[in-house]
Amino acid sequence: MEKEKEKYQFLLEEYRSIWNNRSLPTRDQTSEETLIEAIKRELLDENSHPRIRKDKYEKYYSAVKRVMASQISLDSKGKLIEMHIEVMEEIS
Repeated sequence: MEKEKEKYQFLLEEYRSIWNNRSLPTRDQTSEETLIEAIKRELLDENSHPRIRKDKYEKYYSAVKRVMASQISLDSKGKLIEMHIEVMEEIS
């Protein structure tokens, strides 16, 4: 359980490093919940004004491209992309 918690804390830190202008505080949530919520907001383009929002498929492509171009480890890239896929399946 503790190892799983540490894994998501690490992935959240990696995700934050990709989006350096987003602090993503955990508040009353776990690191996993915070990360999933951030990915869902990203894919639904909730950080943009409604008139300029892109569809979730465009956002998914952009997110994967951003993750792959980042300086994080290959393992973290794979895990973050996996999480993007899971969230994408959930919102589709």
